[in-house]
Amino acid sequence: GNFDGIGVEFNVFGDTVNVVYVVPNGPSDQAGLQIGDKIVAVNDSSLVEKDISSARIKEFIRGERGSTAALRILRNGQLQTINVKRGSIPVSAVDASYMVDKTTGYIKLNKFTENSYEEFMQALENLQKQGMKELIYDLRGNGGGYMNEAIDMADEFLDGDKLIVYTEGVHTKKREYRCKRPGLFEQGKLVILIDELSASASEVLAGALQDWDRAIIIGRRSFGKGLVQEQYGLSDGSAIRLTVARYYSPLGRSIQRPYDKGKKVYMDEIWERYSNGEALYADSNKIHNGKEFKTPSGHIVFGGGGIMPDFFVPIDTSTYPISINRLFTSGGVNSFVYTYYLQHRKE
Repeated sequence: GNFDGIGVEFNVFGDTVNVVYVVPNGPSDQAGLQIGDKIVAVNDSSLVEKDISSARIKEFIRGERGSTAALRILRNGQLQTINVKRGSIPVSAVDASYMVDKTTGYIKLNKFTENSYEEFMQALENLQKQGMKELIYDLRGNGGGYMNEAIDMADEFLDGDKLIVYTEGVHTKKREYRCKRPGLFEQGKLVILIDELSASASEVLAGALQDWDRAIIIGRRSFGKGLVQEQYGLSDGSAIRLTVARYYSPLGRSIQRPYDKGKKVYMDEIWERYSNGEALYADSNKIHNGKEFKTPSGHIVFGGGGIMPDFFVPIDTSTYPISINRLFTSGGVNSFVYTYYLQHRKE
């Protein structure tokens, strides 16, 4: 897939947007932006803000191809302005695609982008030409994206007019999404890999295939993100997003995990999977089992938030303990490495 932007990756340290990667030969690279530059404003709009979100930053730096982003940056303590002409930035959704053995293929999808279905189909067709009969589809770490892309992919695995997912809310009527065409891989053996960072569209796909006994799910309980939101514009040009429905698997399992105890409890729940042993021991998963559902073959699956795997695989702690893992995922290590790089890059 592609998106129009300036071609950088950034992290927010404190209240400042820091450039951590510049796409080679991209718009920012050609304009002279460097790793270590701090973006303090775009087109006179300040980006220095406590707890500023990545989504808000992208609203400023992305834009129509050919438009100009006037970046006010801080480099070596000096303020300067760099004008970047926005361009098309290629983004691949398929990280890897290859044959594991003579009959088993492997595809790793990192996100559901606008063109991820097209990329997935190219990878699938290429593997079939190499003799693929079974497929391992890796959705670990895939936080979701365009829901229609996941629905289209599910259609390639399921036959007939099977239900893939439906949405429903207190004041929102039920809406079903079903298979519409013959799929490219409706018969071969299929394994889906998930973990606690597999969310949203990943869960819709995994849940549909599990409910119809089409795939074996291996890994750890998924994130549990399944809300439908609608955006309403306000008179001052801002907007508000309201949750209007939830996503449900074909058997009626709610993908969304509970959030009735507040934001902090909701966000901490992921970390509790480490501390309470869920990410480490298969038996600990039983305490998170919600309502039971029965698939057409009689297999028991569970609702209550996230997709529970058929076969549990504990998180790998052989390289570092959980406390160090949390340090990595919290951004502490990234912040240290970035700061060290800035202080010593002339050496």
